[in-house]
Amino acid sequence: MAGRVIPIREVRNFITGCLRSAGGRPNSCTDLAEILIAADTRGHYSHGLNRLEMYCTDYQRGTTLVDAAPSVERETVSTALVNGNNSLGATVGKYSMELAIEKCKGTGVGVVTAKGSNHYGIAGFYGLMARKQGLIGISMTNTSSLQVPTRAKVCTLGTNPISVVAPAQGDDCFALDMATSAVAIGKVEVQRRKGEPIPPGWGCDSEGKETLQPEGVQNGGGLFPLGGTEISSGYKGYGLASMVEVLCGLLAGATWGPHIRAWQDPNETRVADLGQFFMALDPGMFGEGFSGRMQQFMDEHRALDPVEGAERVLVAGDPERAAERACEEQGGILYHPAFVRDMEKLAEKMGVPSMKPLE
Repeated sequence: MAGRVIPIREVRNFITGCLRSAGGRPNSCTDLAEILIAADTRGHYSHGLNRLEMYCTDYQRGTTLVDAAPSVERETVSTALVNGNNSLGATVGKYSMELAIEKCKGTGVGVVTAKGSNHYGIAGFYGLMARKQGLIGISMTNTSSLQVPTRAKVCTLGTNPISVVAPAQGDDCFALDMATSAVAIGKVEVQRRKGEPIPPGWGCDSEGKETLQPEGVQNGGGLFPLGGTEISSGYKGYGLASMVEVLCGLLAGATWGPHIRAWQDPNETRVADLGQFFMALDPGMFGEGFSGRMQQFMDEHRALDPVEGAERVLVAGDPERAAERACEEQGGILYHPAFVRDMEKLAEKMGVPSMKPLE
């Protein structure tokens, strides 16, 4: 896309500057900057800088506490329940996955659930944390209700993403990071910012009818489950979203489904109390050679003959790796001009310098 390339150091300074202006503490600001930059460099623009103003607003309203920190409420050698204590979701997520990894190294598996959390960015970030240790990483979170169940007209489930990351050989890995809705709500926001319609199958209006207008989804409508309408198997996405709710909201004792506050409502003052799930699994506990088999699995799929018009067959994580390489080659992150203008307005609002693009 045509746009402006912003060096990563500029993006990082902008994120931390805005969060500090909103009252955030240095460590938490650094945690969130790392995750938002990871989202944008991996091509998940819906979950990067696109979300920054909402995090700042949470700090300013007090719906996320600037001085809070996560703590362990209950644990065994391989499990734990973490209370995020309404601290920044990025901080809760890193703390919880680090704990799962620590437990995994002792027993072969570590499972941590968290309550009292907030939006934690891309789910894949936490799976990648485990993969760096040679482990399989799994993470899920519930979210504000944005998804309309099959045959319904109102939102009762979130985008409820699932991430599974498994190490292969070298730096290669299987890296699934997907919403259980047709898309993440951030992608609808991106289309609205660009003034473009959304593709078929993304969402519905307030009557439950399919719409191509971002405003129809955001103003009383909602996202379809993964798969879209019932005839195209949207009920399977509905089932997956419900599974995430079971493992996150219900298992952790957090707020769940339609009872979670609406994150984008300017009049909302309730805390989020999101539930999240983190697992680290040591493949070596099940025998030798997992990374080799994982590599063969991916390589065989990549080697399949593509259909006419397609470049090649991909596996989960390939598009993100290509986006990361592009950022390295161009010297920063490429943003749409309209989005850069929005960030300039945010800079003025927060009293921080705007990001300087490459010349």
